[in-house]
Amino acid sequence: MKLLGNIIWLIFGGFFTAIGYFAAGLALAITIIGIPFAFQSFKIGIMMLAPFNQEAIKREDSYGCLWSVMNIVWFFVGGVWLTLNHLFWGVLLFISIIGIPFAKQHFKLMKISWAPFGRNIRHK
Repeated sequence: MKLLGNIIWLIFGGFFTAIGYFAAGLALAITIIGIPFAFQSFKIGIMMLAPFNQEAIKREDSYGCLWSVMNIVWFFVGGVWLTLNHLFWGVLLFISIIGIPFAKQHFKLMKISWAPFGRNIRHK
């Protein structure tokens, strides 16, 4: 079922959204300051390709001051819009019964879009 969910996810927008995250990551990687943010954008892009097989978990060493500062910068630069985007699609898909599994994936992606620093992606 996970494979079927991932295929449907990719066909109906997941692939293009992942490309958007990868393009943003490449644009951020041009500058020295943007490289840490580019890695986080690539991380979310990878998760967008197969969200049914992956989950974002907190790192054990993620309670440092640097992670907090980077998450705050991420949030104000673009994280708020990414989070609201996933919230919008999650609520919209949750209205229909058939879209509930995809809505759950958007809510899962919303958490990592809110604060990606200090999280790792784990395959289920």
